[in-house]
Amino acid sequence: MARRIPRTAQILADLRSPAPDAVVSDLPGSLVTMCAASVPVTGAGIIVMSDAGPGAMLASTDGAAQIMEELQFTLGEGPCVDASTSGRPVLQPDLARTAAQRWPGFTAGALAAGVRAIFAFPLQVGGIRVGVLDLYRDVTGVLNDLELAEALAFADAATSILLQLQSETDGVTGDPGLVAMIEDRAEVHQATGMVSVQAGLALAPSLVLLRAHSYAAERPILDVAREVIGRTLRFDPEDDHHE
Repeated sequence: MARRIPRTAQILADLRSPAPDAVVSDLPGSLVTMCAASVPVTGAGIIVMSDAGPGAMLASTDGAAQIMEELQFTLGEGPCVDASTSGRPVLQPDLARTAAQRWPGFTAGALAAGVRAIFAFPLQVGGIRVGVLDLYRDVTGVLNDLELAEALAFADAATSILLQLQSETDGVTGDPGLVAMIEDRAEVHQATGMVSVQAGLALAPSLVLLRAHSYAAERPILDVAREVIGRTLRFDPEDDHHE
């Protein structure tokens, strides 16, 4: 009798089988596409996490998934933040009914983007957090036991891939890994430091101020950060409009 291959190992093998020479940095995109086809969800995304919160969106299946991940980075709240902090899956089968008080800003934006249910799975090894796999639906509904097990297998596979990317280079091809993918977030941190000096605030409230301006202006936080760095936007303490 043939030995049954564990599901996570099978997923990783299937990701490699169409293109055995594919670089590691190509795999996150393939994984979210395969996951969305294997679990009854509308879309999926992988977001890199750190102790400071959401870092960079590594891969997503579609526009709504991208909006969802950008909202969580901009606002610093949402299922991926809680999943990473707690180390446990955050399952929200009916976002409108259960999440508005928990994440008011995120929930409003996610519902506007057509998201009705979210399932966030932490990607970590021991106490080391590397990211979150976010799955979403455009209809409400829970994941049954088999579907949840499948999602967890994909989360384990995503963790394996992110750990490879954390090594900075693909051992076979030498291509850049995770560091190259999150360089844009360094601009946000640079802008946060500049806002801190301009507004006379500590770094944490300065990031909140930057996020609040981004949310109010309905613009990506990276665009706002670049304006701060380019000195076309200032956050002077006496200037209520930050222009």
